Amino acid sequence: MTERKCILTGDRADPDHLIRLAIGPEDQLLPDLRAKAPGRGAWIGVSRAELEVALAKGKLRGAIARAFKTGELAIPDDLAEQIETGLRRALLDRLGLESRASMLLTGSEKIDVACRKGQVRLLLHAMDAAPDGNRKLDQALRVGQEAEGTDLAGIVLPVDRNALSMAMGRDNVVHIAVTDSRAASRLRAAIGRLESYLGCAAEAPVHGEPRSTDAPGVQANV
Repeated sequence: MTERKCILTGDRADPDHLIRLAIGPEDQLLPDLRAKAPGRGAWIGVSRAELEVALAKGKLRGAIARAFKTGELAIPDDLAEQIETGLRRALLDRLGLESRASMLLTGSEKIDVACRKGQVRLLLHAMDAAPDGNRKLDQALRVGQEAEGTDLAGIVLPVDRNALSMAMGRDNVVHIAVTDSRAASRLRAAIGRLESYLGCAAEAPVHGEPRSTDAPGVQANV
C-alpha cells in the first residue's frame, strides 16, 4: 500500500503505522485496526492524548466531515479508549499466536540460558516485572549479543503479567524471549503501534544497536 495521510496533522506515513477509521452499520465512526472494513476510510497517526484533545475541541469532527463528505456521522465518546483496547488486544493476540507456534520462551532460567547463547531475537518484560529481574536478563542478552557496555535491553511492555499469562495460556508470565526473527518482527510491529498510540514508543535495539526513542510516523487518509 502507498502512504496515507493523517487527517489531523497532514503527515504521511506507511499505513501500518496509522489507525484507520471507518463507518459502522449505524453511521457511527469506528476504529478499523485491520484496515479491512469496506468503503471509504480515514487515517489518523496521533497519540491517544492528542486524539482526546482533537475530540474535545471538535477538530476530529471537522476532519471527519471533510474526509467523508458528511457531518452526520456519530463519533463515540470513548473512541480513544476503543482504539487503545483494540491495539492492546491485537498485541496479546499476536503473543498468543506466536506462543502456540512455539516461537516464545518463558521462565527466567530458560530465557537467561537462551540469551547467553545468542538465541534471543527479542526480549520482553511485563510492566509489573521486578526491575532486578529485568536487569539480569538484559545483561544476559547483552552477553549473548556481544553487546556488553551498550544500552541493549528488552522492551518493558505496557501490559501486566496477568494479561500476558491469559493471552499465552500459561501461569505467571513475567518475561518473554522471542527466538525466531520473523516472530520478533511481527511482535515489534504490534508493540510499536500500541506504544506509539500511548505516547511511549521505544524500538528495541538489535545486536547492540542504540535504542531509538522516535515514535513511528503519523499518517494519512483514504
